[in-house]
Parts: sequence; C-alpha cells; structure tokens
Amino acid sequence: MLCLGLLLAGWAWGAGIQPKSAAVVPDERGWAVNAEFDVHLGARFEEAVSKGVPLNFRFEVQIKRKRWYWIDEHLAGRVVNYRLSYQALTRQYRLAVGSLYQNFDTLEAALTALGHVSRLHIADTGALPVGEPLIAAVRLSLDQSQLPKPLQVDALANNDWQVGAGILSWQFVPTPEPQ
Repeated sequence: MLCLGLLLAGWAWGAGIQPKSAAVVPDERGWAVNAEFDVHLGARFEEAVSKGVPLNFRFEVQIKRKRWYWIDEHLAGRVVNYRLSYQALTRQYRLAVGSLYQNFDTLEAALTALGHVSRLHIADTGALPVGEPLIAAVRLSLDQSQLPKPLQVDALANNDWQVGAGILSWQFVPTPEPQ
C-alpha cells in the first residue's frame, strides 16, 4: 500500500500540459480558436518560477486539409509565445504575451489563465474552404530552449525538468456564415 501511495503521489506531482477541449469558431474577421488546457508544472518548475526563473510557453494551432496523394496541405496556423515570471517586489506572478501582461496573486491563477485561449484569430474569411472536412490541432508546451543554459542541460538528463505536452486534433467542417 505504501508503494502504491508513493507511486500515485509521484504521478500527481508530475509535470504536464493536457488539452481538455478546443474548437474552431467564426469571428468577425474569419476564424478563431478556443482552447482549454490543464497545466501542471511540477515541484521543480514551481520552485524555479518562485525563485525568479522565467518560463516560456508556446501555443500552436494548425489547420490542414488531408490529401491522399501527397502530404497534408497547411491552410492556416498561428504560434503565440507566453512568458510566466514571478515579480518578487510585488509578490505576484506575471503572464505576458509580447508587451501585454497580467498579474496574478497565485501561481495556480496564472496557470489557469495560461491554459485558457479564447477567440484567437487564426484565418481570414475565405481562407478555409467551406464544406470540406479539415483537421485542426492545438498544443501548449514549455519552450525548453528559452530556459537558462544550466537548466537546459538538466532538462536533457533529469525527468524532473520535463513537461509533457499533449496534442489535441479533431476534424471539423467550416460552414458558411449566416447572412
């Protein structure tokens, strides 16, 4: 029983980013994506952030058309980079996208906001063929290439510095917009 408890405790503290849901929806300029992720950093990353090490994340979305005679055709896509850091002076966590940022009192609140993507524009009107089945895929991952160099070396050899990132892909059919 003790071994089982330790195994489950280790699994619960493990780091990982799992997609929960995603959808491609029409917006005022064309098409946008909504996505939800369950983000768990693990003890090592939580400690690193609280000591001032910024973490960079990549949200990626791709829309492709399947082709039987060649590789899939890339129709649309977007990459958004996030930066999670701790501000010791204000004792707040900061989630930044470019020059825009939002502060949070707890790491859990910052991770919840990181895992919520809402109405992110990905394609203009007419970029996606109406009535054809398309494949969409989303992924949120830790960008380990942006870690400080000593941590990049540790990330290669130590599983505590690994954050698994799942990919959610689904098929959808764009519909014509109501007039």
